[in-house]
Amino acid sequence: MIATVMIYAMALLIGVVAGLRAMTAPAAIAWAAFLGRLDLSGNWLAFMGHIATPCIFTLLAAGELVTDQLPSTPSRKVPVQFGARIVSGGLCGAAIGAADGSWIGGMAAGILGAVIGTIGGADARAGLARMVGKDRPVAIAEDIIAIGGAIIVAGALGRAGAAATGLM
Repeated sequence: MIATVMIYAMALLIGVVAGLRAMTAPAAIAWAAFLGRLDLSGNWLAFMGHIATPCIFTLLAAGELVTDQLPSTPSRKVPVQFGARIVSGGLCGAAIGAADGSWIGGMAAGILGAVIGTIGGADARAGLARMVGKDRPVAIAEDIIAIGGAIIVAGALGRAGAAATGLM
């Protein structure tokens, strides 16, 4: 039971990361799958563990970190941007949930996290940018939070998966 709650909490957290930076979350989950911290073999998410997947998502994440700094980048709350974050959070949450045999629950938690991260992140960034008087330092801090959060979740996956399967 505790392991299941932990898996859903991690799915929610990776969804929050997706809400902050849409491509950072799948990059972290794909690396976790490729490195064997997240066993997705034998299900529809197995592609996440293929060597090409983390490489592609990492390139997309790096591009997103650059484009986020541009003044012409649209708000994360416009439909296309918001939708990408929901899909990203759902995919990553499903991958984490698959470790417990509940990819649907994981997907739901990831989507919820993405909504929280998108709306909360946009509001927090706007408020902090007003306080600081500049957006760039706040955007960089948000990048660091998203990357750090993704690393923490991906790093915890091996232990959570082992606990869920009774191997700990």
